[in-house]
Amino acid sequence: MFRGEYSHTVDAKGRLIIPSRFREQLGEECIVTRGLDGCLFVFTLPEWEAYEEKLRRLPMTNKSARSFVRFLTAGATSCEFDKQGRILLPATLRKFAGIEKDVILAGLPNRIEIWSEQKWNENNNYEEIDMDEVAGQLTELGLDI
Repeated sequence: MFRGEYSHTVDAKGRLIIPSRFREQLGEECIVTRGLDGCLFVFTLPEWEAYEEKLRRLPMTNKSARSFVRFLTAGATSCEFDKQGRILLPATLRKFAGIEKDVILAGLPNRIEIWSEQKWNENNNYEEIDMDEVAGQLTELGLDI
């Protein structure tokens, strides 16, 4: 499980330092792909492989399934860490997420999300989100707090 929220910057070549706590859990290689809400998802290789297996089971005859599989897998890239603990974010993924310089890395149970700082602030303004309402909706999904 990944935990925490970190502010970092992407350099002119598109390299991003991944916090050491995250690197320890990711191993030598990770998968970065387009995520939901305009961010990037970062998976450990085993987590990504398990997710790919679920994607393989989706019916090819379903247009939404084809679109979603394409969305996640066509942009997926394998990233290895350099000696400074950086990964290279491909230009296509940076463009998708609106990442230019300042980013937020957010640790979640099964992945890391990389956000442009601007999109993070727009999508995660906890002063404007009614968490009581959100918690109620999650109860309907089986999560009791």
